[in-house]
Amino acid sequence: MKTMFKKRWYLFIPLMLVAFFAFGFITMYLWNWLMPLLFHLPEITFWQTIGLLILSRLLLGGFKGRRHDHGHCRRHMHEKWENMTPEEREQFREHMHSHRPTWTNRFCKEEEKEK
Repeated sequence: MKTMFKKRWYLFIPLMLVAFFAFGFITMYLWNWLMPLLFHLPEITFWQTIGLLILSRLLLGGFKGRRHDHGHCRRHMHEKWENMTPEEREQFREHMHSHRPTWTNRFCKEEEKEK
């Protein structure tokens, strides 16, 4: 598979350009279809759309990429849980229960009643 990519790497650039323009035009079309009608905002051009997408990416997610291994955290927590004694597990449950947001209490009470 790697040798196939090495032979055809030049196809990647046009594909990325097509995806870039398609995503930009789709976003521009959706904005111009919904936002002026719903919120009385002005229609925007393609380049304003691209700028808006870049700005939203910077504000909401940055450009750090997707290199995070969330499975690592899950595996680590699973290992910690397996190594806990039953008393430590109960203490952990009580600690988590005491730090819940208040709005979850009504859902938790329903679950406790079912038990």
